Amino acid sequence: MLSVTIYSFSYKRGIPADESGNGGGYVFDCRGTHNPGKYDEYKQLTGLDQPVIDFLEQDGEILTFLESVYKITDHHVERFIERGFSHLQVSFGCTGGQHRSVYCAEHLAKHLKEKYNVRIHLIHREQGIDRKW
Repeated sequence: MLSVTIYSFSYKRGIPADESGNGGGYVFDCRGTHNPGKYDEYKQLTGLDQPVIDFLEQDGEILTFLESVYKITDHHVERFIERGFSHLQVSFGCTGGQHRSVYCAEHLAKHLKEKYNVRIHLIHREQGIDRKW
């Protein structure tokens, strides 16, 4: 079964290493989307909090970004499953690893788990959150 490791991270601390031995995967830069971290009411929140989710989704920019990510990763997951590969890593970076990257990592994990029979390892590096399902 294919395992997909999905990271959110801050570019200030560098891109996460691929511990699988495959040498990497996709790294998506979320810094081109509207940053809720620039507004005081969101500074203490993360991409897991409803006010940040609402901010990002109402703006809509992040949804368009994720649609492109889904197309690329879906193709990759399908090919890896067909070819019997064991691991894929996808990372989302933003300025602080708190808002946009967390939101995107969460949504890709849910998307892939609903669509494919894969293992998901979700790591929000800057938040200290590490989940598997």
